[in-house]
Amino acid sequence: MTERVAVLLASLALLAGCGGPVAGTARPVRLSDGDKAKFKAFYERLNKAADEGVSQQQKMLKDTQHPDFRQKTCDLRGATIKVEPTWSTLRTDADWAPPGEKTHPRGDVYVVAVTITLRKETAVVGSQIGSLHVVLLDDQVYGFAPCLGG
Repeated sequence: MTERVAVLLASLALLAGCGGPVAGTARPVRLSDGDKAKFKAFYERLNKAADEGVSQQQKMLKDTQHPDFRQKTCDLRGATIKVEPTWSTLRTDADWAPPGEKTHPRGDVYVVAVTITLRKETAVVGSQIGSLHVVLLDDQVYGFAPCLGG
């Protein structure tokens, strides 16, 4: 069990896309209140789906996967995730591409620091702080479904 938890936490670290410092000058994100509300609603729906169960969250992740990367969805192996964004960290990430990809996703790509909690049934399996990417494309918010390794 300890080995499985270690693998899951390592996978969450990869999912979070942790990296070194980012070059450039920090600036506030210029999003309309409506666009900010869309990002908040995206994570609220993700967490609500987790409350409803594994199959509901898996469906939500599949339905909101970026259209150019629909084939890249993963099974959370009977687990759910809760995501708590730190909204003050929301920023654009114009050069990012999903792991293993060479192309930048269509749309406006944003990254936000999050705390991700992995649950199996009612038990917390692990928690990780990292960053997640979301895209605003055609007035919709899309994400990139996490994959658990091991």
